[in-house]
Amino acid sequence: MRGLFGLAAAAAAFITQSLAVPIVVAPGDVTNLIITEHNTINGTHVPKFKAQAAKQAFAAGAPLTVSLTNNFGGSGGQLYAYVNGKDMTGAVVMLSNSGEWYYPDPAGSTIPVAVEADIAIPLNGPGEKTEIAIPDYIESGRIWVAEGELTFFTVMDGNGLPQLVEPSAANPEDPSAGINWGFVELTNTADAGIWANISFVDFVGLILSMSLTLGSGETQTVKGLRGDALPLICDELAAQTAIDGQPWDQMCVRDGSGNPLRVMAPNMYVASNPGAQDGYYDEYVEQVWAKYSAEDLIINTQAAPGEVACRVDAGSDELRCDGDNRGYPRPTVVDIWGCNSGPFAISEEDNDVHVAVVPRLCAAFHRTTLLAEGGNVQPGPASDTYYAEDPTSHYARVVHKYEVDGRGYAFSYDDVNPDGENAAGVVSGPDPRVLEVFIGGTLSNRTSLRRAPRHKKLTKLAVAMITAVKADEKPYESRLSPFYKSLDPM
Repeated sequence: MRGLFGLAAAAAAFITQSLAVPIVVAPGDVTNLIITEHNTINGTHVPKFKAQAAKQAFAAGAPLTVSLTNNFGGSGGQLYAYVNGKDMTGAVVMLSNSGEWYYPDPAGSTIPVAVEADIAIPLNGPGEKTEIAIPDYIESGRIWVAEGELTFFTVMDGNGLPQLVEPSAANPEDPSAGINWGFVELTNTADAGIWANISFVDFVGLILSMSLTLGSGETQTVKGLRGDALPLICDELAAQTAIDGQPWDQMCVRDGSGNPLRVMAPNMYVASNPGAQDGYYDEYVEQVWAKYSAEDLIINTQAAPGEVACRVDAGSDELRCDGDNRGYPRPTVVDIWGCNSGPFAISEEDNDVHVAVVPRLCAAFHRTTLLAEGGNVQPGPASDTYYAEDPTSHYARVVHKYEVDGRGYAFSYDDVNPDGENAAGVVSGPDPRVLEVFIGGTLSNRTSLRRAPRHKKLTKLAVAMITAVKADEKPYESRLSPFYKSLDPM
């Protein structure tokens, strides 16, 4: 959700046509940066004495140990870690190699300035661990891992405060576009404890997994994606394009040699290619509106408002919910992918009912469960029914397929689930002691060149599916529902 750029809209894809030219990165310089709210961190405070602030950080809260294990089986390049976020005063910070906070300072410049401080933390080699200490509590934080050195920039924002510009996964001309990276998001505060997650909301990149140990001795683990997931995801998205003509294949971004580098999420793709999937959800929305014009849709807010009854109002053509301060117009595909526009935009004036309904309603559209059995209660249908009908987010479907434990955000409200279920890749709790990050997957799931033959097999299968669809044989209708469901990914 951070980083948008402008590309010419892709020509409409048809099943009988060849796949479109893939997006290939072409890293640029500062003039190629695109700065938006999605790839920036804005400070709310500037410390007058940065050295003093850094020393006070150690006294303010117990340092959090982060252990990074190198299970990466890539090209053998040097891995680096970066940590950035906001300290408890609201100032933008980055962790330096000295173990202290570095406060990015553009020196009043309204033109982005590269951060030249010693912030690239080199990691030990394959099979080895590197431990770092985050010296203080942190909000809106990220622990980045990259095969090569990333370039961060700082600039004065419109309020006269330092702003950090991060690498953008969506901009193929970003200075860091040619580097393979990923990150773990985290917030760790004195009152609420730690909340960390592996997110694929914006893109899939370098494979990470994590484990959290609390002071109580409790351990929580999110295994993330298989180490070889990236090319397999690209294969399946290409095959899906052959089936429905949608530009899923274009979400796979490649390096100069044509190798998959990362996969953009649909919300990033349509923001970069306006009109690319227009109308994709229209028929489904029409069916949903017809169904809930005649019966109630029950939203379980899982909070104080309890269960809320909603129904389409014929006069306004909006879905209206009991106790809600406003209704919900029909969403577009852009609204559904991003969950933050149109009917899913939340304002400061919205009441508790509205704030609770929005994520649950958008999740139901994203997962295509509103017409499923039991879909009249949301959240309601079990996770094994998600993405089983078209139209749906095939990006989220495929990402979750290659998650070892089925957990990890594939869209912004992926933490919306029936009570007792958890499809989001979150670890959390009070008194965190160690956050372990595994690069390339856990030991049982790490990237391995020995998996390459399986990748080739799936590629051949994808080609076979494309050929069958062009010939109108449609084997997927009788044998695969949803697509590839019967395949053993291992």
